[in-house]
Amino acid sequence: MTIPDPAAAVLLARGELTVRGRIREASNAALYCTVTHEGREAACVYKPVAGERPLWDFPDGTLAGREVAAYAVSEATGWGLVPPTVLRDGPYGEGMCQLWIETAPGAELLALVDGEEPGPGWKAIGLAEAEEGRTALLVHADDERLRRLAVLDAVINNADRKGGHLLPTAGGRLYGIDHGVTFNAEDKLRTLLWGWAGEPLTDEAVDVLQALREALTATGPLTAALAPLITPAEIRATRARVESLLATGVHPQPGSAWPAIPWPPV
Repeated sequence: MTIPDPAAAVLLARGELTVRGRIREASNAALYCTVTHEGREAACVYKPVAGERPLWDFPDGTLAGREVAAYAVSEATGWGLVPPTVLRDGPYGEGMCQLWIETAPGAELLALVDGEEPGPGWKAIGLAEAEEGRTALLVHADDERLRRLAVLDAVINNADRKGGHLLPTAGGRLYGIDHGVTFNAEDKLRTLLWGWAGEPLTDEAVDVLQALREALTATGPLTAALAPLITPAEIRATRARVESLLATGVHPQPGSAWPAIPWPPV
């Protein structure tokens, strides 16, 4: 069942949540559920705060709050890169509830290639060890959807953009998921999407960042949406990252104080 994004958020927030199973590969409690409301039903993921493991480098707030905050910023960009996500009560207490996304098989976004150059249509990430000790070049697609996601990740300071967090759909959309380690006031950007590092931002990205700057003023609507979800210091840091991107006009480059690529990368 295809549900428009605004209607999906209402369904997630107001619907009856029924647990169907556990997503075992998740590092924190993640439950596969269905949610029903006024004759509509959808699959979703419910991550209760009670099932979160404490993180020494993310001591403030909750994973669930940051997941919802990432959705709020995504919606403010107009790009719709994060599935509808709400904070709500559920069978195991308050948690994040996010629309389940069915992915399209065969969509190539990451690859390992021989040689030192990525080839047409690809951007280089770095060298990686392949099977039998072979070294290969890890690349990602030169795709405008990924480029938008790279900008979003720079704004929200995503510390864990792995390949498995990229969900292409049969309709041509791309979603990013798992945004629990975001918005830290310190620079922690860790991602596979370094292919545009140092390159000028697109005109579209600049327009979006200018809109975010307005929305993140002290009385801006995005500031108000983020206030219950992350700390004032994290909101100020988000505003500062937007300002920095606009000032430099380029995609950020990997820093030296924090590993640039998450492990495992996929």
